Amino acid sequence: MDLPEWVKDRLVKVERLRSEGVEPYARAFEGRTPLGEIVAAHSSLAVGETAEGSHYRITGRILARREHGKAVFLTLRDGWDDLQVYTNLDTLGETSFARFKDLDVGDIIGCEGHVFRTRRGELTLFVESWKLLSKSLRPLPEKWHGLQDRETRYRQRYVDLIANPEAARKLWARGRLVSAMRRYLEGLGFVEVETPILQPLPGGALARPFVTHHNALDTDLYLRIAPELYLKRLLVGGFDKIFEIGKNFRNEGISLVHNPEFTMMELYWAYVDYHAIMELVENMVPALAQEVIGTTEITVAGQTVDLRPPWPRRTLDSLLSEYLGLSLAEIREAPERARALLREKQIEVENRDPFATLVDKALKHVVWPQLIAPTFAIDYPIELSPLAKSHRDDPQLVERFQPIIAGRECGNAFSELNDPVDQRRRFEEQARNKAAGDEEAHVLDEDFLRALEYGMPPAGGLGIGIDRLAMILLGADSIRDVILFPQLRPER
Repeated sequence: MDLPEWVKDRLVKVERLRSEGVEPYARAFEGRTPLGEIVAAHSSLAVGETAEGSHYRITGRILARREHGKAVFLTLRDGWDDLQVYTNLDTLGETSFARFKDLDVGDIIGCEGHVFRTRRGELTLFVESWKLLSKSLRPLPEKWHGLQDRETRYRQRYVDLIANPEAARKLWARGRLVSAMRRYLEGLGFVEVETPILQPLPGGALARPFVTHHNALDTDLYLRIAPELYLKRLLVGGFDKIFEIGKNFRNEGISLVHNPEFTMMELYWAYVDYHAIMELVENMVPALAQEVIGTTEITVAGQTVDLRPPWPRRTLDSLLSEYLGLSLAEIREAPERARALLREKQIEVENRDPFATLVDKALKHVVWPQLIAPTFAIDYPIELSPLAKSHRDDPQLVERFQPIIAGRECGNAFSELNDPVDQRRRFEEQARNKAAGDEEAHVLDEDFLRALEYGMPPAGGLGIGIDRLAMILLGADSIRDVILFPQLRPER
């Protein structure tokens, strides 16, 4: 194998250490104190002062090193906190100091010592003893420029997290968001459940699925596009406040807001309608923001947006009339006018695009970008929502809403359809659309219909895109910035 010279040099060091009885890949280094705690504990230490009685065991990756004769300074990073360490020949002795001087940027070490502040004001650990924990064979990105190329950052996320503390903090905050949402819902009496990811039929959304094959059963299975139909089966079975946080998979394009593998929270609440779900959302989102980012205010394109309730409710009809210039009825009756208006706005449409597609494109490209403050877009055409309950005042609409924040949809909610005859009729319409070439149309699920025929209580349902909500709260402009390992094209 033809290795780069810098790998060869470090491998030589590994072998030399082993020949001297030093294992360069340790098993453990227990009892350590995180660097952030040390920095916080000694923030008031004066220049030139030693923290009397302080003694710490620390670990960290070497980010920088510099020698001054018989002394060495290193900068260590633990997570995303940095601390300088210092030692000298007299303290370590000849052999240990020589090995300390021979360390490379990227190596992980453990140290013991006391804290002082240098004459230049740098909080520092005086190393009295140390141990190599893991020898790095690859150099880190060049210190001053770091890792800036986005493609490389996403592909080598492990290096991104080392080189870019802000990226690490953002992804850590995303994890806190999931935990906070789980606690919030459990506090309201919801129970977390798990439903199948491998499904015999793809259902619960209008999307193209991934397909795989189960050898033992000799049958095709689909990675779920949504957990909805299984969660509703649980409503039939008597679970009345349930949620699931998990992965969905959709075989679609990749964009700033789309990844084929994404995380959703989906909940169902028996005996309420979409009005109760709206209240839940407008109370939950600011509570999550307060816990995760410490405020209910976010900044969008230089504009401060307050997430606190109440959020305005705007019908789709009013939004399309205001921002596109056509009502739902006008789009339905004169689709050619809608196509012309969308083309004027540089939005790609095809002559065969039906009413539902035209409305969907108008919302995503014309309406949503105008809704910066939190807004509920409510009351959708029935063609866009085959699983939602018909509107009590207009049979051409369903009781559905989407929360829009910072110009992005981050969820979807219904008064759930529990009439099995109406559901069968809508499934059959979707089946005709699929037969006509619509790859995203919903399949007819006979077992789900059978469950509905036993009787499903009235309910409100909600899906929140965790990645989308994280983007909004953390100020990310790409979904890849809030997913640890986003999907990418294979390396060539």
